[in-house]
Amino acid sequence: MSSGQQWVLVEMVQAFYEAPAYHLILEGILILWIFRLLFSKTYKLHETSKLTEKEKEELIEEWQPEPLIAPLLSKQQPSPPLCHRIIVNGRECINFASFNFLGLLDHEQIKQKALASLKKYGVGTCGPRGFYGTFDVHLELESRLANFMKTEEAIIYSYGFATIASAIPAYSKRGDIIFVDEAACFSIQKGLQASRSIIKYFKHNDFDDLERLLKEQEQEDQKNPRKARVTRKFVVVEGLYINTADICPLPELVNLKYKYKLRIFLEESMSFGVLGEHGRGVTEHFGVNIDDIDLISANMENAMASIGGFCCGRSFVIDHQRLSGQGYCFSASLPPMLAAAAIEALNIMEENPDIFTVLREKCSHVHKALCGIPGLKLVGEPFSPALHLQLERGSGSRDSDMQLLRSIVDHVSPCQIGRTLFGAVHLCVLLLLSIRMVVTAEHTEEDIQQAVRCIREAASALLK
Repeated sequence: MSSGQQWVLVEMVQAFYEAPAYHLILEGILILWIFRLLFSKTYKLHETSKLTEKEKEELIEEWQPEPLIAPLLSKQQPSPPLCHRIIVNGRECINFASFNFLGLLDHEQIKQKALASLKKYGVGTCGPRGFYGTFDVHLELESRLANFMKTEEAIIYSYGFATIASAIPAYSKRGDIIFVDEAACFSIQKGLQASRSIIKYFKHNDFDDLERLLKEQEQEDQKNPRKARVTRKFVVVEGLYINTADICPLPELVNLKYKYKLRIFLEESMSFGVLGEHGRGVTEHFGVNIDDIDLISANMENAMASIGGFCCGRSFVIDHQRLSGQGYCFSASLPPMLAAAAIEALNIMEENPDIFTVLREKCSHVHKALCGIPGLKLVGEPFSPALHLQLERGSGSRDSDMQLLRSIVDHVSPCQIGRTLFGAVHLCVLLLLSIRMVVTAEHTEEDIQQAVRCIREAASALLK
């Protein structure tokens, strides 16, 4: 032992003898407590008395589960579904605000399937898909959706809004570039924010403007080719825009995809179950090969009269979401009864493809009837079920225009038309003000004539 080490040892011994007794006792207690924590068990097993098989059977027979909801009183009636006719303040009104495009929300066949599933599985799954929330109906629904859309695989989410909002950040990360139509819906906007990518907006449905941005980006890439090799480029569009009722010219976009090496994300919540001979959406409408689209997303809350959403595409694309889609990984899975309802809705859509023709004919009829109303301008495609009525000439004041449109809605309501979903499109880049009127396959000729007549009367009375 060196002299230095001896000196240190002497100092330690001297400090030990000079320390107060209470100090040494306290340190000793602390050291013993630490050893106890390290080597003792973290829990204690409590003695339990084992029940006999007879006692178990008796307890099971005695147990009576409480009902989930209180029984209805004799005079109490359940709330009617939001179909084409609803009760507002005690009187029946025509509903032009529901996105129940195909009228399946009150379909008896779907209700019976949902009820049978409810009795079999219960209400909820109590867990996300990746843990203990996957049921056989979830797997069946994904398989049916993939077959219906003619893609390799599909994935379902428990909330329609979260579908595209989770899919975008699952693929596009910080440093990647996303080109987005400026009329994109709110769920797309939330997905863009979550991705933290570089966002570049192009003018609504203006692919010349998109190509201009792509050429500018191509020049930037030439300055830094190393960065360009690891930067992914996406373009996000809607098949049928909820904010404008315009259709995306998909064939032109596919040409740009291969020219500039883009990945296309197509949001089809408004076009699924509406466009195409079999309701497959804008790809079927234009005859575009679905393999040319990298990811298709849609919710099941419009045409399918259920809850949730789905994405479909190639297997390696969809599988990535099972570990990266936040709405899939961290949300409780879709209740089995809603999955069963969606499966039955697919059955009806496949067995009765004429329903899509009926819907498009009614949309075209309403579109033609609403054209030429003095003071109002109808925008959107004739086959779009969600129509937009804008002021033909604005006052220049956003507040004044909004108040005027609201006055038209208030004037129409007493005419026994359900309050059409009115609102300013605050949450897209285009700040548009419009009255949105949604047509469904359930609306009769009488409903449509009454709606058009009341809107004309309101416009002539207020827009002078």
